[in-house]
Amino acid sequence: MPADFPGWRVYAFFRRWREHGLITEFHDRLRGKVREREGRGAEPTAGIIDAQSVRAAATVPAASGGYDGGKKVPGRKRHIVTDTLGLLLVVCVTAENIGDRDAAAGLLDRLRRLHRDITLVWADGGYTGSLVDWCRQKLALTLEIIKRTDDTTGFVVLPRRWVAERTFAWLMHSRRLARTTRPCPPAARR
Repeated sequence: MPADFPGWRVYAFFRRWREHGLITEFHDRLRGKVREREGRGAEPTAGIIDAQSVRAAATVPAASGGYDGGKKVPGRKRHIVTDTLGLLLVVCVTAENIGDRDAAAGLLDRLRRLHRDITLVWADGGYTGSLVDWCRQKLALTLEIIKRTDDTTGFVVLPRRWVAERTFAWLMHSRRLARTTRPCPPAARR
């Protein structure tokens, strides 16, 4: 371990906090403070849902991985709901072959239980269909689909949706959350 890392005893604090659910509480309190600092209420009233395909490491068991035929990516898929600032509200990781709509039902149900004030969630075209009606009837939640126009080509920044894309970019800056297509050389693994 590098010399500037804290001693192993520090891990005991983290482990106790995790076992008592305090890590989630710390995250929620910090998110509320950031929202208040930005002039918003501590609890969000709207969110953005999206999914990202991520290549799995070689150590990921095949049973928990999958293959996305559309994007041609083997691995896992991250499903997130963020607030309008891009701060995480709910996260779910599934095999790559699980569709966005299939994962969204459980994710939005959890979102509704954890954040009762949220009434509106923006999503991309992958969440269309019966999910919109299910959200309205079962969760009392408006799922608003933001689609690209048919005449648009190339990359276009879509209203509200860019916030979730920025959150994915933030996540990819963490070495432990980003995966490469090939393993690191032995010298880099230390």
